[in-house]
Amino acid sequence: MSSKGGTALSRRSYRLASDADNPKVTGIVNEKLLSDYLQHVFPASGKQGPASAAYRKSLTFQDLGAHLEKLLAEDNVTEDSRDQIEGCLGPLTVVLDHSSGFEGLLFVDDDLLGVIGHSNFSSIRATTCVYKGKWVYEVLVSSQGLMQIGWCTLNCRFNQEEGVGDTPDSYAYDGNRVRKWNVTTTNYGKSWAAGDIVSCLIDLDEGTITFCLNGQSLGVAFSNIKTGPGVAYFPAISLSFKESVAFNFGSRPLRYPVEGYLPLQSPPTTDLIKANRLLGYLKTVLSTSIDTQEEKLVERDSGTWQIQGDPTILVTLAHIFNHFAPLMCKVYLVEDVLMNFLLSILEGGGSVDEHPLIQQLLDLFWLLMEDHEVNECLKQLMMSLLRAYRFSPIIPDLGFQIHYLRLTTAILRHEKSRKYLLSNVLFDVLRSVVFFYIKTPLRVKEAGLDELIPTTWWPTRFDKEGKDERDTCEETAEERLRRRAYERGCHRLKKRIEVVEELQVQILRLMLNNKDKGTGEASRYIFLNKFRKFLQENASNRGNPTVLCPPEYMVCFIHRLITAIRSYWDEGKRKSPGSISSEDAYVPPQLFYNGKVDYFDLQRLGGLLSHLKKTLKDDLAAKANIIIDPAEIQASSMDDLDEDEETGAAQRPSGAVAMGGALARPSWLSSPTLGRANRFLSTAAVSLMTPRRPLAPPEKVKVRTLAVEQRTEEDIEGSHGNDGLLLGRPLEEPDQPITEKSLLEILDGVVMMYNLSVHQQLGKMVVVSDDVHEYAVALKDTEEKIARCPSRRLDILEELQKSQKVFAEKLNHLSRRLAWINATIYSKEKMLDVYWLLRVCIRTIEHSDSTGSLFAFMPEFYLNVAMNSYSALKNYFSPSNCMEELPGYEETLTQLAAILAKHFADPRIVGTDIKDSLMQALASYVCYPQSLRAVERIPEEQRMAMMRNLLAPYEQRPWAQTNWILVRLWRGCGFGYRYTRLPHLLKTKPEDANLPSLQKPCPSLLLQRHMAELLSQDKDMAASFLNSVLNQLNWAFSEFIGMIQEIQQAAERPERNFVDTRQLKVCATCFDLSVSLLRVLEMTITLVPEIFLDWTRPSAELLLRRLAQLLNQVLNRVTAERNLFDRVVNLRLPGLESVDHYPILVAVTGILVRILVDSDKHGAGCRCTQTKLLLYSILFGFGQWVSMTCVSGSRGILLFKEHMF
Repeated sequence: MSSKGGTALSRRSYRLASDADNPKVTGIVNEKLLSDYLQHVFPASGKQGPASAAYRKSLTFQDLGAHLEKLLAEDNVTEDSRDQIEGCLGPLTVVLDHSSGFEGLLFVDDDLLGVIGHSNFSSIRATTCVYKGKWVYEVLVSSQGLMQIGWCTLNCRFNQEEGVGDTPDSYAYDGNRVRKWNVTTTNYGKSWAAGDIVSCLIDLDEGTITFCLNGQSLGVAFSNIKTGPGVAYFPAISLSFKESVAFNFGSRPLRYPVEGYLPLQSPPTTDLIKANRLLGYLKTVLSTSIDTQEEKLVERDSGTWQIQGDPTILVTLAHIFNHFAPLMCKVYLVEDVLMNFLLSILEGGGSVDEHPLIQQLLDLFWLLMEDHEVNECLKQLMMSLLRAYRFSPIIPDLGFQIHYLRLTTAILRHEKSRKYLLSNVLFDVLRSVVFFYIKTPLRVKEAGLDELIPTTWWPTRFDKEGKDERDTCEETAEERLRRRAYERGCHRLKKRIEVVEELQVQILRLMLNNKDKGTGEASRYIFLNKFRKFLQENASNRGNPTVLCPPEYMVCFIHRLITAIRSYWDEGKRKSPGSISSEDAYVPPQLFYNGKVDYFDLQRLGGLLSHLKKTLKDDLAAKANIIIDPAEIQASSMDDLDEDEETGAAQRPSGAVAMGGALARPSWLSSPTLGRANRFLSTAAVSLMTPRRPLAPPEKVKVRTLAVEQRTEEDIEGSHGNDGLLLGRPLEEPDQPITEKSLLEILDGVVMMYNLSVHQQLGKMVVVSDDVHEYAVALKDTEEKIARCPSRRLDILEELQKSQKVFAEKLNHLSRRLAWINATIYSKEKMLDVYWLLRVCIRTIEHSDSTGSLFAFMPEFYLNVAMNSYSALKNYFSPSNCMEELPGYEETLTQLAAILAKHFADPRIVGTDIKDSLMQALASYVCYPQSLRAVERIPEEQRMAMMRNLLAPYEQRPWAQTNWILVRLWRGCGFGYRYTRLPHLLKTKPEDANLPSLQKPCPSLLLQRHMAELLSQDKDMAASFLNSVLNQLNWAFSEFIGMIQEIQQAAERPERNFVDTRQLKVCATCFDLSVSLLRVLEMTITLVPEIFLDWTRPSAELLLRRLAQLLNQVLNRVTAERNLFDRVVNLRLPGLESVDHYPILVAVTGILVRILVDSDKHGAGCRCTQTKLLLYSILFGFGQWVSMTCVSGSRGILLFKEHMF
């Protein structure tokens, strides 16, 4: 079907063009040269015999179709299919039996090959069984928890307690507990990890079952298994809640084929031979050119081949693709033939840019294949690449991972392919985030880390509390050599990991390309809409782990995304010098209220969005030139009513439960490639209309309310006076270009992503560092014991040496694993990423705060990320990297201090959780010298406002954290209050020496002075504050006494009683609160004694009388010999370690000393005789006990005794 007498260049015309359509077509090249070319590309096989010579005399396009059909017909050999192989029963396509072959609750993938356990211990088997011969199948382990994988017969009956391996005719391997199961259990094999591949082999001729892990045999697990008539074995698995795997019965090439063993599903042998033959023809075309001048064929480098419109070559290729294209829709052939061919193109090394052949081939695919064929081929190719990347073994040079990422990069460099994959595959069908993950090897030896890091090192010097003392000056020469050798090994590892990370960033940069508009919407806007949907899925399903992106993937993804964003941001800065650089990046406040960005159901600082639209509509009109349509308010209100119902529907697994024949959808955990097609809720955007009254110069803007996936570039970037995402700029916001608006929304998504799961994962990975520390302490302790062990006690010495060897081996393993984690998660570069994110949040909060009441529209997660990222920098990245070395560190600390000081009592913030978080963050901030100095550096007006909020009455607000902050500002100044830990606890090591409560005292004299000024000047505030403190002290101490009475009664009963742990914790908390309230009273009476002693104040005498009564109550309960308090303290119950005489008595002593010292100075001695008599009577009865308990000779005790006698 040629086009108007000429050779058609369209894909469909190419496929059927021949000499019959135009006899003169051979004029493209002469007839002999064309025949030689076609004979060279499609050589006749030797099977055609002597007649083939005549056949080869002349070959034209008219004959080519029949010639190619004949060649391919030779491949229709008899396949070794299951129909011809005895020993297997069941459907030709082997899948999991979701209709009847399961027990418990399971989620099954669409392809019936992936499964997630959703009950205590669920079991499922395959649809095919074997009764003779040697068979194998593979299991891709997606999680490393409790699972039993193996074989079972049809007679096996499982339940929620017994699974595969727990019945007589079932056999299983459990890599979680490293055991094999067949009714009884014994040790077997190695531990598995997420990303491992388990091969399950059964030899029914010999009666044995064997398992392999990542291609390495674990040895025969079971022998003499039951065989014979009526006995057939099904592949089967039992797995606990949330555990997941994916099976490969042979639908894809086995990753680790075993000689002599057949997969349960036969490979498509005929199609495989045809595909390889056609690929050979294609390679010949690529490596052969036609020299029309010399009329000869010329061999050339196929890597430089290009589509140049040569009709002879294109028609030849069309004939090849006529047969090749349908084959490339089959997953087995794509993975075994096409992917390996494309990988071979890149084997020469060099950058991906140096291999343009892949781009040319993709052009050829789109030209000569039907759209549905290209789409399916690309989908299967990316799935195969992702699967191969995720489940490839870790080797020292990360060669496998680099190989697959290079091919992924090459494919995504092709514009049309990239846009199709972004629109339909990368986020919808498979989980492209996996491409940005670098998995951590659990088995150091198999990963080759012992070769890369031959010398290990760990800290060997610790202080009294078990903290690592990093003083390199005290290192021995041997320790220094080991540390430097270890650091060199870590550096080598980091360099290799950086190669992978660079490829991952290249992939993201391709996805974020916004210049490829020639074939429709630019890639960045497709990515942006898919990315937002990805965030919604993870934000809306936080309680449903089966649909969440694993947090370890999120950590790697966020770092690559930050690098890509910053590179594009700075490129834009170079092109537009008036915009800001990425160092000063922030998210403008318009995004939070103009409805252009969907924040799903995430909480705003001011409450629900519908509520804010109603209450702040006038502020939006006045400050941002936005008028909210009343109909929109009503519609959003209705949305809020339905929100719970829709959220519940979104949180339900979109796949059905594998029960009663239902088919479940794929999920994160079960399938490394397949994804979910969740319903996406439309954005409830704010309508923007022309204001009813002129504000600044009024602008008439019409904005469409669109679902995220329907947005276009114009909706995001804006055009012709339309500000796009930045519509509704408040007057306080500078009129300065920031960057491309699409980058702002991606940056907003990055902040959200950190809040969703990244911070939590950063905290989890610190466990490895903690393990190294614990084993290092144990090893050092063991070595000290060996040194002290008497030479005659050889038995003890032998046991100690065994322990020493175990600890050393464990440390060698953990130190290498820690090197990997430090390179991938806690490196200096990753720390700078988190620091940059902290600064982005700080600037965003500052800009949003400047808008006044519109600050309420900001999502809560910005404040959470600001607090959590600082916590991560301080607690997770240290000591491998020093936070003090970060650029602008002190300024950033001060900015964050100002945010905490201002917003912990901000009336615009209504959420209880976020207010508590702010208060806790401020409480932690004042525990460390550097951050406390930062609080002192904020403007005096803000410091005074913070102290005024802290001194507000304790009633009707969470006062415990407020009191804790005041106590930390005082600690180090009070009577007997210079200790870091309570004296009676010094002999025991704390569980976590880094807790804020265990930091050395760092009082703030500046903030104490502000407190004194406020209480001295505002008499009403002072009275209400102190009355509230006294009220809370009365309550806390009364509760404490009631609790210890119950504890004492339980301890005196003759029957054995165990005091509830929660009761002990509450008791200790009440005691600690009582002590801290007494310390605040001591602080107040020391800084502002006139509150109690200046009788011109109307409340002074009443406050002093109340104080004396409370102190009397405390001392009566605490100081009497063999009283209730004394008996409970002597019980030494776990959980009540902090309950002791010392902390509460020194606090009371400090108060009494200050009252008596200052009473004469203020001339109150003769006017408070009754109260002083009460105080003296307390002191008289208390004096001897205190003089023995407190530190003798201290200045406080001397003053105390002077006033006593």
